[in-house]
Amino acid sequence: MPVTAPQHRLALLGGGFSVDDDGVLDDWLLGHARTPRPKVCFLPTASGDAAVYVDKFLAAFDGRPDRVPSVLPLFRRELDDDALRAFLLAQDVLYVGGGNTANLLAVWRVHGVDRLLREAYDRGTLLCGISAGANCWAEGSHTDSFGPLTHLADGLGLLPGSVCPHYDTEPGRRPSYRAAVAAGKLPGGWAVEDGAAALFTDGELTEAVTRTPEAGLYRVDPDGRGGLTERQVPCRLLEPPAPRR
Repeated sequence: MPVTAPQHRLALLGGGFSVDDDGVLDDWLLGHARTPRPKVCFLPTASGDAAVYVDKFLAAFDGRPDRVPSVLPLFRRELDDDALRAFLLAQDVLYVGGGNTANLLAVWRVHGVDRLLREAYDRGTLLCGISAGANCWAEGSHTDSFGPLTHLADGLGLLPGSVCPHYDTEPGRRPSYRAAVAAGKLPGGWAVEDGAAALFTDGELTEAVTRTPEAGLYRVDPDGRGGLTERQVPCRLLEPPAPRR
């Protein structure tokens, strides 16, 4: 009987436990995990492993029967190379937090985490993240890693094209990203508004959702004449969670 290769899946989040109280986007995300009780590892590297960020993750994910949370710190790393590989490959979901995209990529590469994430992705682990944790998966991204908003033609390249987070909520994001794409400084890509999320399977968009009617997802591409095209992608509005008993 032929063995079916695992799907390559990743999600761009415009929200989640760090900014939303209802858990709608996180519940949607975990509904795509390969097991009903997924092991979910939080990577807070982009924030410098900020303790308050880790505490928010554990407050949202710990003590729930439908998930097994853990955290991977790198600024005070405890695992050797073999243990680090075994730990990451044992996870069902790898959830990357926001912060500084450029620093995130640099730290991952020093520790070999970039290679391990690729291996996990090839084995069917669901990769995801918000802000810098969304930027990192693409070929390039729109970032404030260096202070002013600019383009970063660097990333893991697991998702073709570029990513722009906070498309609707941070001043200057939209015109700056559009200008970078139009000028060819970034390849065409995905602009995510806060409250929206997108799932990609084998590099192709397979689902777009939103927790509010206002938030959306956009595809932005150069038009070949020094301009661009921007297309809003239809998003399914997620239902609020049922009250817990």
